[in-house]
Order: sequence, then structure tokens, then C-alpha cells
Amino acid sequence: MANYKKEDARAWARQNMLGCSAVTIPTFTSDLKNLNEKAIRFDVQKALDLGYTYTLLCAEVAITPEENAQYTAWAKDTVGDKMKLIFHAAFGTLADNIHAAKLAEKAGADMVLLAYPPQFWPSTEQEIYDYTKEFCDSTTMGVMIFPIPMWGFERVHPAGMSLNFVRKLLKDIPNIVAIKSEQGYPLIGGVCEMFYHFNKEVVISCPIESDAIPLMGFMNLQFSGTSNTQWMSDYYPKAFALAQKGQFEKAMELYWQVNPARGAHNVATQAYFGGAGVLNRTMWKYQDWLAGFNGGPLRAPAMRIPDRFMKSLRAGLVASHLPVTDDPDHLFMVGRHPA
Repeated sequence: MANYKKEDARAWARQNMLGCSAVTIPTFTSDLKNLNEKAIRFDVQKALDLGYTYTLLCAEVAITPEENAQYTAWAKDTVGDKMKLIFHAAFGTLADNIHAAKLAEKAGADMVLLAYPPQFWPSTEQEIYDYTKEFCDSTTMGVMIFPIPMWGFERVHPAGMSLNFVRKLLKDIPNIVAIKSEQGYPLIGGVCEMFYHFNKEVVISCPIESDAIPLMGFMNLQFSGTSNTQWMSDYYPKAFALAQKGQFEKAMELYWQVNPARGAHNVATQAYFGGAGVLNRTMWKYQDWLAGFNGGPLRAPAMRIPDRFMKSLRAGLVASHLPVTDDPDHLFMVGRHPA
């Protein structure tokens, strides 16, 4: 449960949203009937051990609000106060997200990343505003809003969420504490605009590590998340900390070291993302497994990862001199802690 009052959410975020956030994808038992507790605890602990200060408990998989709360409770019991937990408001309806948020907060979530369901098809800014405000009003947790093209809001405004629209949200909704800014992705215009106008009001997050580290030569970013950078082990928390301390040249040395892995990830992502408008969580889970996380099956419907991308992602880690398992790829679907 959030350890701050709703009216103090922005002050809490300014003080506590520090460092980098991983993404933890839940693991299921081999029959897909239940959650795999040992695997979930293992993955959350590994993210903490790599230096991540937050993790997003990904709900963009086939999981119920009640299972999500159980998953949150295990994560909280595993890491305690050493890592903050982000509830993923990615369920199918506004009502489901409100219900799931209440359960997750009781189970130990600290804040929210607000997504929008595929069935939500607004044609005006007012509709986006109403959805956002109703959700935020329903929770005492701080909320990180998330402008990104995959919601399809560009039919309303070319930026998806325009400058004036974001300004109104921040004025009217006091528990919006951060902006995960990806307007215009893969361009950097959105994060630059949000930082310029709102950095003193709320935390501005640039979750794309390939943008964040170079931008930190010019921007004082305090937090970056959420994204699956943990597949590159402890590279990102280390590089982010170096850049924050003003050791930009050392941060950029690490940045270029991992460029082969980054390139392999970008090629695999671009192969599907433009037309799908949804992230391939199976690919993300495979990437994590390469780096020593649990792996394991996801419930249907789930996207597949082609063998050619498995090979290129593995090769990218090798070329970047990052940790990578020697285990053969077929063990990915078994997982390191099967149940």
C-alpha cells in the first residue's frame, strides 16, 4: 500500500522516483493454470540485485486482477522496501483497471503506470481526459501517465497527447506524478517538450535507454522507466547512475559497448511493432531468460518469437560482452524454476 497521502503524491514522487525501473513479467505453472510463485520471486529479486530501484509488474498478459494482486503480494514480500512496485493498469476496461488497482494497492503496489485498453477508441481529447481522470480519482496512488503512439490517440492530435492537454491533466489531477513520455516514438520530440514545460511539476521519464543516456548530457533526468532494459543485466542502472553523477563519458562508454545488443533488440522489435501496436511480451521474457531470469511459458493469446530473432538477440549479448546463458533455447519455455 502506498505510504503517502494522495495530496502528497507529487512530493513523494519527486523524492522517491530515482534510478531505473525494470519490467517483471509473471510466470505461470507448466499447465498454465496458476502463477509460479518461486519463479516470480526469483525474477523480482534478480531485478533488485541488478541495481533496479523499481519494477513494473506487467499485466499485459493473460492474468486476472486477483492473480495480479497475488503476484504483487509475492513481489512485495520478496523485496520489501528495497524496491518500489508499479501497478500496470493494462486490463480490458476502465472498471477492471479500477478494481485491479485497488487490489494491487492493498497487496503492496506503490504507484501506477496508466495504459489504455485496445477497445478504448476515443475521437476527442475529452474522452481521453474523462478516462484518465476517472481512473486517477479512483486511486490514492500516484499515477504515471504514458503518451505513446500505440494507443492510437494521434487521430485526435498528432502528438497523441498534446501540450495543452497534458497541461490540463496536471492542473486538474493532483495525483499524476510523472510522465512516461514517448509522444512521437521513436523520435525524441515528446520527452524534450514534456521536460521543457513540466519538469518542475512532475517527474519526466525517458524510458528508452538509447535516448536517455545521450539526453542526460543536457537533461537532469532522475528516473527512467519502464522498459525491459534488465535483459542487458546491470548495464542500464550503472550507466544511468554515472550520467546522473556527471560522468557522462563513462556512461557513454557503456552505452556504445552494448550497442550490438541494442541493435538486435531494435531489429526484432521493428519487425512486428509497427503493425501490431502491442509489445511482444514473449520476446521480452526470452530476452530476460538469456540474462539469467526465469523464462517460462505465457498463457494464450501470446505472441511468438521466431528462431532467427532468438539467435540474433543471443549474439547481440555476446558481442556486447554482457552476461548470457549457455542453455539451449528450448529450455526457455521450461524456465529455470518450473512448477
